[in-house]
Order: sequence, then structure tokens, then C-alpha cells
Amino acid sequence: MHSNAHTLRTGPRALARSLAWLRLSAIAGQCFAIFAVYFWLDMAIPLLSLLVGVGALAVFAAFAAWRLQRTWPLSELECVGHILVDTLVLSYLLYLTGGASNPFITLMVVPIGLSAAALSTAAVLGVAVICGLAYLVLLLWSLPLPPIHTYGFTDFRLLVAGMVVNFIITALLLGVFISRLAQALREQQGEVQRIRERALRDEGILAIATQAASAAHEMNTPLSTMRTLLPELRREHTDDDQLDEDLELLQTQVERCRDSLREMVSFGKAQLSQTPETISMQAFVQRCLERFRLLRPETDVQLTLKAPPEFLLHLQPGLNHALINLLNNAADASASNGHDDVFLDASIHGSWFELAVRDRGPGFADLDTLTGLGYTQKQSGLGLGLALAEATAERMDGELVARNIDGGGEIRLRLPITTY
Repeated sequence: MHSNAHTLRTGPRALARSLAWLRLSAIAGQCFAIFAVYFWLDMAIPLLSLLVGVGALAVFAAFAAWRLQRTWPLSELECVGHILVDTLVLSYLLYLTGGASNPFITLMVVPIGLSAAALSTAAVLGVAVICGLAYLVLLLWSLPLPPIHTYGFTDFRLLVAGMVVNFIITALLLGVFISRLAQALREQQGEVQRIRERALRDEGILAIATQAASAAHEMNTPLSTMRTLLPELRREHTDDDQLDEDLELLQTQVERCRDSLREMVSFGKAQLSQTPETISMQAFVQRCLERFRLLRPETDVQLTLKAPPEFLLHLQPGLNHALINLLNNAADASASNGHDDVFLDASIHGSWFELAVRDRGPGFADLDTLTGLGYTQKQSGLGLGLALAEATAERMDGELVARNIDGGGEIRLRLPITTY
């Protein structure tokens, strides 16, 4: 079944988005630390110079937030540029507050860890060089921290407190980001598995279609022969009413087979041309129902239109076959429970066109493998109807959703109006 679950992605834009949130947190934390050290610990740090650095980071944060709202592609080089600005501002603040002796110097490791989870090896090496050079510069040049005038606080205790705060910050940043990365990888692995299953299903459908085309070509000759002989047999046995009725039924079935073969050929041509058909919703639904009633005259279809009947649809070839397959499966399910009715709801919900087919059968035994190629709950089923319907929905960027309801099962075919 198709899933609408949002999948987390890794890459430059995802990293830039994480950096934007971390940058806002850093601005708040830096302001708090600066004012706490200046006013509470009474240390003569260069307050104005430090606030200028934080203000510069705030200006860049506003620019980065604006940039992320744009649809332009965000390259790895640009993402490394964001990290470069963050590193330069952090280096400037550390230069004014002790350089490498400041316990917050280990925050230089955070950009490397974040980029390693989202960027290529070359980009990670670039970030490592930037952070390494910044660390080296701060080892050689920096302004020493002024003495502490607060009673009971020593340089060592300040170092220990800074290391504790720094550890908490680093653990939170890396833990949260890496957990998001792990979730993204799990979801991507699941998506890869779903793509592989769809590829195997489509390969099976293609093989069946090839065999069907070959069988259709071979069936054309015997059907033509029967179409020629049946009228002659009816003329020769006009005095036998029972035989005449049987021959008429056979002739009708032969014509139906011939029409199906012709429709198969025309459908294949339409698939190759990919020419959409513009038709009103009511006309489309009625056309499918007329075809279905020819196939299953004993089934009563109760139709509900939940949108203006004149609403125009732009349909790709194959949707009518998918709907007829769903109706046919629903009719079989209802019949297995002693009922002869099915329900069809056609509606418009926002930008989606929905076809909901409900039956009065026993429900679905296994929703997870329902659309697998060859899976069927019918003794005489081939396991193709739902697989073909789901393949049609996916080809039109839609989805097929099945569920059990009170008194039967329901399959909902949803297609985006703007894309099909």
C-alpha cells in the first residue's frame, strides 16, 4: 500500500535547516553566558565586542532563514559556507574569552560531526580543515580571561563548570541530530525495500502482459473462425430453439472476447501515446459502470457522487480498467457472503479525486500483502486485479488504500487532480 508518511532526508538542505535551528539556540545561549559572566561572575570581559559578534551571527541567522525559504538548490559548498561563518563567529567569541583555554573550545567538533552525517567526504574534510585551523589559531593567539571577582569562584571551578555545560550541549546536539539521522536511514531503507517490491511486481506484470499479448494474437484466429461458423450453425438449426439459444449465447461470448482483444490493443496504443482524456466525472463513472454491468449483470452497484457531476477530469489511460477490477473484486467478495450489491463513491476532496469501492464480504485477511502479485482470497482468482490497480495508481502519482469496515471491506483509489 502506498504510504504518505513523511520521510526525513539527509543532505545539504537538511543540514542547513538543522544549523539554522542550532544557530538560534547558540545566539540565545551566548547572550545568556555573556551576561551571566559579566554581571554575575563580575568578570571584566569585553562586553561590547562580544555582543557585536553575537549580533553579526544574528544577522547571518536571519539571512540563512530567508535563504532556506527559497526554492533554489542548496549545494554542499554553500552549506560549508554556512559552517564557515558559524565557525568564524565562534572563533571570534573564543578569541575574546581565553581561546583554547576556554572549555567551550570543544564545540569546534560539533560542525564536523553534523557535516559527517549529511555531506560528502570531501565536504567533511573541508569542514574539518576549517575547524582545525580555527583551533590552531586559538592555540596561538587569544585574549586571556580576566580574573574572577566573585567570592568562592576559582579559575579551576570555572573551568569545571564550563566543561560540564559544554558536555551537556555537545551531547544534546549530537544525540538529537544522530537520532534524526538514524530515523532517516531506517525510513529510507524501508522506502528502498518498497521500491524493490514494486519493481519486482512491475516485472511480473510486464511478463504477464507479454504473455497476454502473445495469447491475444493467437486467440484472434480461432475467434474469427468461430464468428464465421456460429451464424452458419444457427441457420442450420433454426428448428431447435434450445440449441439456437445456446449458439446465440456462444456468439455473444465470442463477440465479447473479440471486443476485449480490440480494447486491449487500443489501450496499448493509448498507453504508448500517453494522451490524457478530458471527461466529466459523471460520464467517466457511468461508462465504467456500463462496462461492469455487461460483465456482472447480477451485481447491483449503488453509486454515490459527492461532487458536481460536470466536474472535468483529465485521465490517463488505464483508470477505467483499474476501477472495473476493483468493482469485480468487490462483487466477488459480496457474493462469497451471500450478497449481490457493492457500493461506489466518487468524490473530490481538495486536490484529490477519490473512488471508494465497498463490499459486503468477509473483509481482507492480510492488508499488508493484499496488492502483491499473485495474492488472492478467491479460489479461482489470479491475483492480478489489485496489483494492476495499485500499479495504475502509482503511475498516476496516486495511492491505493485498503481497510476493513463494519460489514465488509473498502478500497479507496486516490489520484491528484493536478497531475493526472
